[in-house]
Amino acid sequence: MVHIFDVDHTVIDKSSAWHFLREAMADGLIRPWQIRRLPFEWVKYKLGRPDMDFIEKAVIFLAGIEEKTLERVADAAFEKRVKQDIYPGARRLITELIEKGEKVIFATTSFHILIRPLERFFGIEGSLACELEFAGGKATGRLVGASLLGPKKKAAVREWLERNGLHPEEVCFYSDSYINIPMLEFCGRPVAVNPDRVLARKAKKHGWEIIHFH
Repeated sequence: MVHIFDVDHTVIDKSSAWHFLREAMADGLIRPWQIRRLPFEWVKYKLGRPDMDFIEKAVIFLAGIEEKTLERVADAAFEKRVKQDIYPGARRLITELIEKGEKVIFATTSFHILIRPLERFFGIEGSLACELEFAGGKATGRLVGASLLGPKKKAAVREWLERNGLHPEEVCFYSDSYINIPMLEFCGRPVAVNPDRVLARKAKKHGWEIIHFH
């Protein structure tokens, strides 16, 4: 069985991107006016009307920033903020699975530069995340390929399974959000973690496992 975890609000209590943005603003790398649209997008998401191309549009504000600088801020955000935000229950479960020799990766709409410190923390690799495009050592303000938001996460996981000779029935997927219902339906063992109301209804209707991390 392959165990694939969503990250934000599933493994950690808050958004990894929010932790990164707080650190980037404290560092002077990003100004508040550059992310002024984020609260509106959050409201749309909570109302069940997310812009599925939002991430592709949002990364433009990173254009021109050096890759090493982004990695430095991402590492600082992990050490100061993300590490303390990991659910103890998620930490125990992931650690137990790894110790049993189970394959564990993350599949998240967050960025690779933010997820790599989390991978190193748990001692895993090969996770799926949004990949920033770089040219000449600087961010272009674009992604490499598509984001992993909603159905696009399912597509990315399907490709990953095909490359690794695996089948959906061999996957246990963990997520908190209604936006990942396509992925939960796709895998052999869906697990709703701290589910929102929409996902909780779906999980109860279909008899999916529900767990709560604290």
